[in-house]
Amino acid sequence: MSCSALKQFYARVTKQVAEAVLTMPTAKRKYALAQAEVVIPEKIYFRIGEVSALAKLPTYVLRFWETEFPQLRPAKSSTGQRMYRRRDVEFVMQIRKLLYEDGFTIAGARERLREEARMNRAPNPPANQALNKAANQTVIEARNGPQAGLPFPAPSNGEVRKEELRSVRRQLCKVLDLLS
Repeated sequence: MSCSALKQFYARVTKQVAEAVLTMPTAKRKYALAQAEVVIPEKIYFRIGEVSALAKLPTYVLRFWETEFPQLRPAKSSTGQRMYRRRDVEFVMQIRKLLYEDGFTIAGARERLREEARMNRAPNPPANQALNKAANQTVIEARNGPQAGLPFPAPSNGEVRKEELRSVRRQLCKVLDLLS
């Protein structure tokens, strides 16, 4: 994309954001446009003043949030200066959005962030546990091999189809064993 094309794209997106802001409730308009324009520079560490300027918040608010949100723990330099990493800055922006735009209380924002962290960490949500248990059982059966066959009469036409399907299943189980 050329420079002029990028400028046109930026102007169009900025106009769309401005139009969307006008349809928001008055209390949210104040912060929405400023939040949409925040670009976090590509740096490893940010000082508290830089984060304060990016988030448009006083430094004492950031220090207070460190006491209220256990996930927000900036490192400190040898001189005691708070050094925020990029993920800390993104977290500050997320807290700011929850408190100032979405209208959460501090306790509500803290709980919401805990829930999001749980959802990101949980590899198996409860809805998928039964499905995973059945899949694990199938894998265990495949690893233990097929059961010994019982002497049954010769299969009829309907039973021939079932036997073909069982044969395909056994072959798939063997492939699964090879892959695991």
